[in-house]
Amino acid sequence: MATVKSPKRPLSPLLSRPGAVPAEGVDEGVAAHYGDIFREQSALADGSGLVDLSHRGVVTVTGSDRLSWLHLLVTQHVSDLPAGQATEALILTANGHIEHALSLVDDGETLWAHVEPGTQDELVAYLESMKFFYRVEVADRTDDFAVVHLPAGSIAPVPEGATVREVPYGRDVFLPRAELEPYAEQHGPLAGMLAYEALRVEAHRPRLGFETDHRTIPHELGLIGTAVHLQKGCYRGQETVARVQNLGKPPRRLVFLHLDGSEVHLPGPGTPIRLASDGAEGRQLGFVTTSARHYELGPIALALVKRNVPLDAELLAGTTAAAQEPVVEP
Repeated sequence: MATVKSPKRPLSPLLSRPGAVPAEGVDEGVAAHYGDIFREQSALADGSGLVDLSHRGVVTVTGSDRLSWLHLLVTQHVSDLPAGQATEALILTANGHIEHALSLVDDGETLWAHVEPGTQDELVAYLESMKFFYRVEVADRTDDFAVVHLPAGSIAPVPEGATVREVPYGRDVFLPRAELEPYAEQHGPLAGMLAYEALRVEAHRPRLGFETDHRTIPHELGLIGTAVHLQKGCYRGQETVARVQNLGKPPRRLVFLHLDGSEVHLPGPGTPIRLASDGAEGRQLGFVTTSARHYELGPIALALVKRNVPLDAELLAGTTAAAQEPVVEP
């Protein structure tokens, strides 16, 4: 799996906005929140506000062979991708483990991708190594473009000429970095990463480096049919995808957890998951991947558990009681 690491470029100018509290870890460089995480969540859910994703990597591919070439490398069918249609794609290892996750859109001349912070260097290096005789040019445009997210229902206009990825939960806009601050001033209110992440967890959307580790395969996260197309030509890792799809089951599955709201602290990433009936010293059956406080649902989380954990089993996340909802069926 690609190493997800903190960005090296300067902090977002939006961290100077009133109430901004910097995010930490992978999301360093943008705001965790601007003073009221529940208000920010509510605004996003209602279709207003803007999320600064300028810490994410931006990679472009140009050239007449860009779609047919990338089609050979990723899990998604992109050889005939219509201009303006958003899609998701993965790059797998030879053993079928998730290495990169790309959020893609083609504008008719350029294929745009935004990726997890700090993974763009490894991605570009891999793509460059696979160019061969194809007419393509790969570029890291992270220093030139910033991604902002507008939630579903937002009426904020998109600047003329800007590339947009429209997905069911909103629009990702690729803005020249010089335009980030004035655009945010006009189309706030701003929402931070804690609000964005809480809604991501609610929607069961996995994230590279959070719901993945070095051995994650797409089936465990429910990515078959969304980021993985089963009727396309060969790509690295396809044999594993086909074998699990046709002959077996993934060893783990993604679950959504409703956590006991009486606990003061959220169980963080890596917190062991056990059967409640076995107690806090029982056999570990999985681990928390992301936890959040939701403005309506209270404390929630995503977790990876062994496939054979009963669907009706009451769980413990560390010492916190947790009720599961399956994301991936066993």
